[in-house]
Amino acid sequence: MPNLLRFFLFCLLAAIAGAAWAEAGTACPPVAVQPTPEAVQAGMRNARDHGFLWRISRDGRTSYLYGTLHVAKPEWMYPGPEVMQALREADTVALELDMLNPDIRGRLAAGMAALPNAPLPEHLTKRLRKQADAVCVPYETLAALTPELQIVTLTVMTARWEGLDASYGIDSVLAGIGHGAKKNVVSLETPEAQLKMLEMEDAQESIATVQDGLAELETGGARKLLKRIAQVWASADYAAMARYGEWCDCLNTQTEREMMKRMLDDRNPGLAAGIDDIHADGKQVFAAVGSLHMFGPFGLPALMAKRGYRVERVDLHPR
Repeated sequence: MPNLLRFFLFCLLAAIAGAAWAEAGTACPPVAVQPTPEAVQAGMRNARDHGFLWRISRDGRTSYLYGTLHVAKPEWMYPGPEVMQALREADTVALELDMLNPDIRGRLAAGMAALPNAPLPEHLTKRLRKQADAVCVPYETLAALTPELQIVTLTVMTARWEGLDASYGIDSVLAGIGHGAKKNVVSLETPEAQLKMLEMEDAQESIATVQDGLAELETGGARKLLKRIAQVWASADYAAMARYGEWCDCLNTQTEREMMKRMLDDRNPGLAAGIDDIHADGKQVFAAVGSLHMFGPFGLPALMAKRGYRVERVDLHPR
């Protein structure tokens, strides 16, 4: 599977990719720790801005676009001053999926369970088991997932070696803040549409996906890519993220380029339409989606400009 596809599968499912962990030992990656109320207060008080923010204005109202990271370090998950101010101004928080909504979680879980699950050749199962052992995940907790989702889950767990965890994902924190502040929190996509995008055409494509994914896990390529993306996001490096295609090693073939279109360009018009509908209904929107949806001629800032919005980049300065 191309690096880009693995990354997007990972992003789409990171918030729910759960597995029972063996008791952590010195050879296991660190497990997320639920912050205490005191830690949350300190985190909010000391928060710094990260990520990518745009102000969009039309019809006398201002909304915001915010590029997120679906896995993060604990110190990153609290909105900094600029991001928090934008969030305060909005009355609606719009996410790809609101994973705090029980209906969304249930539909996503049911859809994942209904995906075709073709058996793998034994040699691939052995390699998957070895990768599960490497991150202290009992393979039996993965076996019910489709092969592609097993790769996704292992990638999520591998990121923990870098201190990155879906439990600290920015989208979920924003959803929590939105619900806690009694704002309207909405999903711009449906679980069914996202899962449809993940379906492999046949068993052979599924096997090829697993082979490529295992190769990246075994060589450390997946972990390296996630670390680089996280660093770019944390430093709010707009220029580096705009050049993603130059350093991701993920656009080398026609298949990879088509997958980029499928995962980004084909979804972005629907995301833009959803944001526009909410804003046109008299609302001020804080729209938070994965950062790669924000860049390029088909990114959300460009699409909103085409819809008649004044679009201004807000330069964030992490300290």
